[in-house]
Amino acid sequence: MKQVVQNYRSGELALLDVPVPGCKPGGVLVRTAYSLISTGTELMKVSEAGLSMLGKARSRPDQVAKVVQSVATNGVPATYRKVMGKLDSYTPLGYSLCGVVEQVGAGIDDVKAGDLVACAGNEHALHAELNWVPQNLYVPVPDGLEPRQAAFGTVGSIALQGVRQGESRLGEVALVVGLGLIGQLVVQLLTASGVRVVGADPDPARCELAERLGAAACGDPSSPAVESAVAGLTDGHGVDQVYLAAGGGSNQPVELAARLCRDRGRVVDIGKCRLDLPWNAYYEKELDVRFSRSYGPGRYDPEYELEGRDYPIGYVRWTERRNLACFLDLAARGRVDVAPLISRTADFGDAVETYRSLEDGRLKAVAVLFRYPGQESPDSTPAPAPAPAPALTVPAVGGRRNRAAGAARAANTPVRLAFVGAGNYASSMLLPHLARRDGVELSAVVTTTALSAANAQRKFGFAGATTDLDAVLGDKSVDAVFVVTRHSSHAELTRRALLSGKAVFVEKPLALSEDELAGVLAAVEESGNDRLQVGFNRRFAPLLREASRQFGARTGPGHVRYLVNAGRLDHGSWYLRQGTEGSRFAGEGGHFVDTASRLLGADPVSVYATATPGGEDLQVVLRYPDGSTATIAYVTTGPSGFPKETVDLVADGRALRLDDFLRAAVYDGRRKRWVGPRLPRARDKGQSAELAAFVGAVRTGGAMPVPLESLVATTAATLAVPASLAAGAPVALAEAR
Repeated sequence: MKQVVQNYRSGELALLDVPVPGCKPGGVLVRTAYSLISTGTELMKVSEAGLSMLGKARSRPDQVAKVVQSVATNGVPATYRKVMGKLDSYTPLGYSLCGVVEQVGAGIDDVKAGDLVACAGNEHALHAELNWVPQNLYVPVPDGLEPRQAAFGTVGSIALQGVRQGESRLGEVALVVGLGLIGQLVVQLLTASGVRVVGADPDPARCELAERLGAAACGDPSSPAVESAVAGLTDGHGVDQVYLAAGGGSNQPVELAARLCRDRGRVVDIGKCRLDLPWNAYYEKELDVRFSRSYGPGRYDPEYELEGRDYPIGYVRWTERRNLACFLDLAARGRVDVAPLISRTADFGDAVETYRSLEDGRLKAVAVLFRYPGQESPDSTPAPAPAPAPALTVPAVGGRRNRAAGAARAANTPVRLAFVGAGNYASSMLLPHLARRDGVELSAVVTTTALSAANAQRKFGFAGATTDLDAVLGDKSVDAVFVVTRHSSHAELTRRALLSGKAVFVEKPLALSEDELAGVLAAVEESGNDRLQVGFNRRFAPLLREASRQFGARTGPGHVRYLVNAGRLDHGSWYLRQGTEGSRFAGEGGHFVDTASRLLGADPVSVYATATPGGEDLQVVLRYPDGSTATIAYVTTGPSGFPKETVDLVADGRALRLDDFLRAAVYDGRRKRWVGPRLPRARDKGQSAELAAFVGAVRTGGAMPVPLESLVATTAATLAVPASLAAGAPVALAEAR
């Protein structure tokens, strides 16, 4: 299928061939009839992509701060790969469309194939022929509303949420600053609510359009006409609300709002404009400044948007889905008319040229629609839905078994790898090592979103990209499968890949519950296939290995102290979705358990955990068969400038110190017997060596780099932490399994 994409590094726009997205549970697959270009938000993104690297940095200081923190935590090379990987990727455009339901996912019963729906979301309602849309981001289109009008649903919801934030009342007067697409819709919504509206915009054509759509008066914000109109409508008191629907770097909208708003009036920011508030003006009038967050309550909440958990109407009357339905109802009843806003309807095949015409000013437009194949004219109805597209499915594999010892590859035959998932970690920490490794062929990449598969194929040279997992697991030429998806899917995908006879590399964690771990082990037992590696890469770090060798063998019990300065997560991080993705420690704690076990040369037999109130900081004590212990202090409240990981091993009168995989030393008696390299720009946490060991095992048919028993023990120890916290006592790992 075709999709509009942009490379944020180069600014390139393209109409790209990408795989059809899978139809996952909790949503529907929609064939687009019309999609709407947001001439404000999208063009700003397109323009930013054309800036120099310095210009990009200046436009996104929030992202620059994240890069600086990543350098401190992960080092320059890893951060560079991560940043450039993100920049040099195709990103989607679009967030408002109307289309026909082509396939219905499990759990959906409010629409059926063939229904017309309006869809929202900058990850789901894209300029693409097909989109998977979760339940709370689509609504059925009311009877009588044309598809091209229903395509305005998302931007209409944005305008509607802004009006709700202003709490307008019948008979009041409002000022709308900025009469672009959102501003024009705000004018109509206010007028429909019985509010008299004054508009301000430097473009005379937009002012004239707003007056035709119901505004009492409009004019250039720098002219006396706007101030005169406000004075006449309010008897000199000023407007009750000001809606800032303008963009750009000028502070004029904020200053105009202060001048024309009445005492204790409301100023609502809908657009992305400069907000350098003149303190005296806002203080003296005690103005109420409010922000309108996108489509309404539920926006940016993954449980609402992705998992379909609605907010009770008694507590949240207007969610983003209910706003979307409300706007479509207003349009269907003629209370809002979007037809005069449509400056052009372009064929989807002309998408790139249309964007370029908007960007360079050849096309002056309030709203532009893309018309997709099957839409013969602006007034046509959607074509009948074609046959269902391929979906993300997993085969019911049975009967095939694989020996625990794998078969060696024939000479000069590459090891063929498939990736399930191609997100940031896979793209920055795994695939760069594999793409340049001799004797490796990247056969296929499988993702649930079409564009991530296409990006991985372009950057790393995969032979194929798909959303059909069934086909990849059934491909006998694929030797090994990498599972690099969200935590909640690891165990099930690993289980199915093992049953299909593949060697499996799964990123940590292997499992999030005892039942999931038992399911993986059952698959090993059923298939006879134990060709499994979990991404516990730190044990492969060259500095740790050399320090351990310099430390030498132990004769008595050893004691490991491991401090993890994890830091706080950014708001919105998927690590915070504990209901589906497990706790943060469940996700990454296996790294530290495995590293301690590697240093002590054994697997733990019991776990005791304590936590601070709220459970943010943990202390985990592991006991080993010979009396050795390891204490892992996992803290989120430490300073950002302190190293993320510091490890000490003490035994037999010797000590080993590892500082954040940058420096290491071994102490013997009163002196340092060995000091590792001090290379702050070359932090190596072992990914390259880990991948080399895994590929080597697949190539030769030899043993996996880490015995299955150790992987299970590490996973069981991680899972035992919440059980110990609940019991307030140590948990034997035999009980945890």
